Amino acid sequence: MYKSILYFLAIPVFVNFLGCTAKTEEKIEVARLTVTSPLITDTSFVKEYVAEIQSVQNVELRAKVKGFLESIHVDEGQRVSAGQPLFDIRSREYEAELVEARAKVKTTELELQNVKTLADKNIVSQTELALATAKLNESKAEQGIAEANLSFTKITAPFSGIVDRLRFKVGSLIDEGTLLTTLSDNKEVYAYFNVSEKEYLDYKNRANGGNNVTLLLANGQQHKYKGAIETVEGEFDKNTGSIPFRAKFPNPEFLLKHGETGKVQLTVGLKNALIIPQKASFELQDKIYVYVVDKNNIVHARNITILQKLPNLFVIESGLTANDKILLEGVQSVKEDDKIVPVFISVDKVIDQLQLIK
Repeated sequence: MYKSILYFLAIPVFVNFLGCTAKTEEKIEVARLTVTSPLITDTSFVKEYVAEIQSVQNVELRAKVKGFLESIHVDEGQRVSAGQPLFDIRSREYEAELVEARAKVKTTELELQNVKTLADKNIVSQTELALATAKLNESKAEQGIAEANLSFTKITAPFSGIVDRLRFKVGSLIDEGTLLTTLSDNKEVYAYFNVSEKEYLDYKNRANGGNNVTLLLANGQQHKYKGAIETVEGEFDKNTGSIPFRAKFPNPEFLLKHGETGKVQLTVGLKNALIIPQKASFELQDKIYVYVVDKNNIVHARNITILQKLPNLFVIESGLTANDKILLEGVQSVKEDDKIVPVFISVDKVIDQLQLIK
């Protein structure tokens, strides 16, 4: 009798327990989260290369003769025209040498004339005539050297350009070969930059070569004139595995100077690129992952390899296909093997939204 009473008393408790369990299970809701699929499209990105800027012409102006610097006709940073006088080295010594050389030529001409007369009369041998001729040629050569040395005392601009630092003041004693200044023609400039072997091959395989480039200056502003890749050097550097490119940029306002640095920006096209929004990914131990949603709406983390970063987007190299569905929202709130209710949105709409935000 006592056991029967306990049995009937236990039935409501058990039923109540089952009811509580059912209510608890009813409270567990499956999250509704946005998913999308990678987009296959043609796109492009800007690749930057550190560049060294050089003038189209940049030459050192050196003294060809020794002497005192008598006058300087220009100032540092001044624009000069081809043929414009720049420096004068004292010329009196070289004028005297030229007078002496010319006198020697006159003397040897008279001597040769006399020897020739005697040779015609067979008074002297043909050997003496040859020696007299050689002596005249030697004196003429000395005269030519004296004339050249005198002309070297006047230093003029070999081309139009900008004068660099003046190394000496008036009155300085200048030796032969002394550097006086540097002259740069900056109407156009070269930008030299190094490209890896893979990037070089990609560049050669691209349609139209992708020659047009932009120059980013040290202050972060773009040079207002576009440039073009002109040449690629003949061999790779075995230490760096890169090869130098040369681009030319107009510089009509002479903003760019020889020796500056900048960054050449080259637009690189990508055909059939696989693209996802960056916000669909997460980083774990220096690797990039996305959550892939399977046919049962279960999420699984998958490692992906990034080919290129674009604004708010990733170009995928490996790890995904266009048929995969990936979690777009709630990446930080789910874990491996969670079940979700997917709400699909096409990735092109996501990209449009990102561009509007940007």
